[in-house]
Amino acid sequence: MSVPILLVVTLVMFALGAASPFDPAARYLGDSVGNATTEDLERIRHNIGADQPFYVQWWNWLTHAVTGDLGDSLSQHQPVLAVISERLGWTLLLVTVAFVVTMALSLVTGALAAIRHGGWFDRAVTTLAYAFEAVPVFWLSLAMIWLFSLTLRWFPAGGVSDVRTGALSFGGVLSHLVMPAVALAVSQVPWFVLYVKQSVRTAMAEDYVVGARARGLRERTVLVGHVVRGALLPFITLVGSRFPELITGAVLVETTFSWPGVAAATTEAGVALDFPLLAALTTLATAVVLLGNLLADVVYAFADPRVVTG
Repeated sequence: MSVPILLVVTLVMFALGAASPFDPAARYLGDSVGNATTEDLERIRHNIGADQPFYVQWWNWLTHAVTGDLGDSLSQHQPVLAVISERLGWTLLLVTVAFVVTMALSLVTGALAAIRHGGWFDRAVTTLAYAFEAVPVFWLSLAMIWLFSLTLRWFPAGGVSDVRTGALSFGGVLSHLVMPAVALAVSQVPWFVLYVKQSVRTAMAEDYVVGARARGLRERTVLVGHVVRGALLPFITLVGSRFPELITGAVLVETTFSWPGVAAATTEAGVALDFPLLAALTTLATAVVLLGNLLADVVYAFADPRVVTG
């Protein structure tokens, strides 16, 4: 179903673009649109194909895309493939680090909260999880910039390079990465923590766990070998279902922190009505979400052979 989904998503995007009240020709001219005549605007619409029906624009884009030609970006003034290749690595870096932090923090915190159910640690973790669930990621990002950049001056406010020299270095990129990665991770951690906590609590009441304790196994062996292992199976499914939220959060985080990734380019393409770039990035994001769900299903099947044999 992945191919039909990709086709429908791109077609709907072109349909929404055609219904938009904004003129792509005016966006293309920018501040100089006031000096343009009606003939100039019509000529630009014709040159970029905006005067055609949306389904014709979509079909033209699709037939070129399957050959590897994604067109030229109207906002970046370079081929779409060049825009993606320049920015994709930065997004992969940000999302990978945020994902690792999210998984590590969620598994440890959620499991400890479940094991110490009803204690002060459990109550504190649950309260913070519900609080951060309600915090928009862009607000969290702005609050972090105000506190850690403008007030404490611990980390740079945005970008990836030194503001004075523009040079890239490992230490410089790492210092710029901390806040956007933490903001993106914190926006996802509450959901995973609460899910892990509930899964571990449910697993602790299963018959095989009660039997393991009755056989005299050490508590650490019971927790690691039986409780946590059984609780992680449904957690794999949650990872796949929450993956779209990670992509959406990356768009807001990259825009707020001026991180030069493809997620931020999506916002720029939408504002500029840059349909060649927007179509490519939308397709890429959809493909990543579908791939994430597919990988979650595959990993779940390997982790639980009953899925295959059943």
